[in-house]
Amino acid sequence: MKGPLFYSKILLFGEYGIIKDSKGLSIPYNFYNGALKTDGLKSEITIKSNNNLNRFVEYLKTINPELVTFDFGALENDVNAGMYFDSSIPQGYGVGSSGALVAAIYDKYAQDKITVLENLTREKLLTLKSIFSEMESFFHGKSSGLDPLNSYLSIPILINSKDNIEATGIPSQKTDGKGAVFLLDSGIIGETAPMVSIFMESMKQEGFRRMLKNQFIKHTDACVDDFLKGDIKSLFVNTKKLSKVVLNHFKPMIPQEFHELWKKGIETNDYYLKLCGSGGGGYILGFTEDIVKAKSSLSNYKLEVVYNF
Repeated sequence: MKGPLFYSKILLFGEYGIIKDSKGLSIPYNFYNGALKTDGLKSEITIKSNNNLNRFVEYLKTINPELVTFDFGALENDVNAGMYFDSSIPQGYGVGSSGALVAAIYDKYAQDKITVLENLTREKLLTLKSIFSEMESFFHGKSSGLDPLNSYLSIPILINSKDNIEATGIPSQKTDGKGAVFLLDSGIIGETAPMVSIFMESMKQEGFRRMLKNQFIKHTDACVDDFLKGDIKSLFVNTKKLSKVVLNHFKPMIPQEFHELWKKGIETNDYYLKLCGSGGGGYILGFTEDIVKAKSSLSNYKLEVVYNF
């Protein structure tokens, strides 16, 4: 048995901000994917995944049945028969490993599920988002539900605010474009929950809340608008501002050894870095007007281009 593939995602803009109603833009990233499989538990990884699924099933039973119900008979049979999630999506890297698993389980076992083929009204999208939020909270303590939503639908999603999300189109890529969005591998596994609690703790300070509203959210919203309009010039101006704000106010989320690299990008304009997901490790997202320049400037690091301007 092998289920359909579910892809990783990249939240281009909106990390942390969307908790406080900033805009956000999330795109599927087909380089990584995962699928449910059953073919005997032959390795430590598959046994671990199966044990994890066992615990997940118990958690799913606690979700309000008015929100979503599952075919637990089939799900438990499959898990007992050795089902696991076979995934190339790196865990703790901010590209949605748990989101793809949640999407796969919902797709296969949810009853009366909302399908991708339906006319996806805002209501349906919000219903899916709240179902996925409940399901994914098993992994993170608190989830927006966006990662699984992106993985399930495999289309870009525009977050206007908490209660206003829509499927969107993004400008088509210029394969020969010099500008690029890239992933930089920090080589460190990030943990979402501790990063989110640092953020929540900071939110208790009035100065931090003010900065979030007047700078972080303002620049994030501008970046989303620029990206969707294809206004690349303005996008880089705003991404630079955003990169600065993150360096100044989100230091705990940036691994120590990347502080200087972050600063160097802002000073040289070779690239601008921002958080990919909750930070703390995993991937760092980069934006550059000249990928050749960025690659030479970051020659000691592994870069993966995800979008070309």
